[in-house]
Amino acid sequence: MNVTAFTVSLTVADVDASRDFLCTHLGYQQAMAADGFASLTRDDAAADIVLLRQGIEVLPAEQRDRHATGLILALTVTGIEAQERRLRNAGVPITMPLREEPWGERLFQVTDPNGIVIQLVEWAAPPAGDPVA
Repeated sequence: MNVTAFTVSLTVADVDASRDFLCTHLGYQQAMAADGFASLTRDDAAADIVLLRQGIEVLPAEQRDRHATGLILALTVTGIEAQERRLRNAGVPITMPLREEPWGERLFQVTDPNGIVIQLVEWAAPPAGDPVA
């Protein structure tokens, strides 16, 4: 198998709200759109995002009423303090404050209007002389 692309497909109640949030605050661009559908991309992202409206008939019947819950859309970034400050200054609610985990992961979370949890992550370099676990 040769994987040529990776796309996360999320089912949401309001496609426009999630599209606008991701484009305005996280730099995604709309590549395609139709009623109940939006495809978003970034030149520097490892994954594209597809948004589908709940109930849309292109999904199998058993999937139509599901909502994108229980998942975290994690984006690895640089300059995490600046990103957190930028989003806070733009009025985006920070739903988990910036913190650093003992293993070196620095992260914070925001939540889009449809309840999609978006985590921004930056890996801190281990202190000099510390072995990598």
